[in-house]
Amino acid sequence: VEVVESGGGSVQAGGSLRLSCAASGSAIGFNTMAWYRQAPEKQRELVAAISMGAGTANYSDSVKGRFTIYRDSSRKKMSLQMDSLKPEDTATYYCLAKIGGGLAVWNYWGRGTQVTVSS
Repeated sequence: VEVVESGGGSVQAGGSLRLSCAASGSAIGFNTMAWYRQAPEKQRELVAAISMGAGTANYSDSVKGRFTIYRDSSRKKMSLQMDSLKPEDTATYYCLAKIGGGLAVWNYWGRGTQVTVSS
């Protein structure tokens, strides 16, 4: 399975970016896909996640109301619309694709895409 992020870049505070994630190599769709981010010298943190079946989304408090996560009907792609960006949103953003359930869960990570927000 390969997970590839795209759409990162540099933007001024208040601007917008849209990140995309595509997972390939699986015959079936994924159960959950999520965005994490990691700033220099900080731990990786969950930004947003979505159930690929039900479409239920959840967000970290720091991005709630500014970011929106979308899923594709293929259950292998999703995107993150980021509005009203702040300098503290600067980080490398990683896509996670999860498949399976219970004790049998497989996690697949992308290599990340850089988002830089200047003040």
